[in-house]
Amino acid sequence: MSDKTTKETNFGFRQVDSQEKSKMVGNVFDAVSENYDLMNDLMSFGIHRLWKKVAIESSGLREDFRVLDLAGGTGDMVKLMKETIKEEGLIVLSDINRKMLEEGRDRLIDEGIEGINLAQIDAQYLPFRNETFDLVTIAFGLRNVTNKEKALKSILGSLKKGGKLIVLEFSKPTNETFREIYDIFSFEVIPKIGEVIANTEESYRYLAESIRMHPTQEELKEIMEKCGFIECNYDNLTNGIVAIHSGIKA
Repeated sequence: MSDKTTKETNFGFRQVDSQEKSKMVGNVFDAVSENYDLMNDLMSFGIHRLWKKVAIESSGLREDFRVLDLAGGTGDMVKLMKETIKEEGLIVLSDINRKMLEEGRDRLIDEGIEGINLAQIDAQYLPFRNETFDLVTIAFGLRNVTNKEKALKSILGSLKKGGKLIVLEFSKPTNETFREIYDIFSFEVIPKIGEVIANTEESYRYLAESIRMHPTQEELKEIMEKCGFIECNYDNLTNGIVAIHSGIKA
């Protein structure tokens, strides 16, 4: 096998050096951080907020849980979880991108939400002791991780026995006609919206491409099982535009 094969990964539709992908993804989110929530609303017609709520409702969240939200961006997931988690619990909002994390911190402060811990970390190399968390969530972030298997194994290690992983991610629409319409919207409309609102067409073209390169529902389920999760399942939302995957640590 060529050594080149082992050192390359996808960045959208392009093949790039694996060591460069994190930096390139970081540049994308540096460019979109200030308008991230507005663009999510425009791209999903606001439905992303419902998707996140459904994902949390499926997690079995309890008031004493210790929770890690990976790729937490501007804090949407932790804001929803804070409604349940009490003082005996713990919430960590994390992101690999400093600007996104700062944006999330500022929004939490502006909304008067306290008791959220922040950490700038790479999902592939979690700096926590084994069996720290009851629940790990990652919403719309797994597809940007350079090595998904490495991240999933790191997550597995950080979970307590019986702990749960929830992955909310764009996936493959189940209806062919709907998929064609969605492709047109993703590749023709979203980059143009990004150019007008966030002054970066290229960043949103990458995000559209990254969705297409992400594993399908069944493929991601198999990867999770391969990494050691049990009771792996998924539920499609909005005709499969997104899917909620779940897995348990044995």
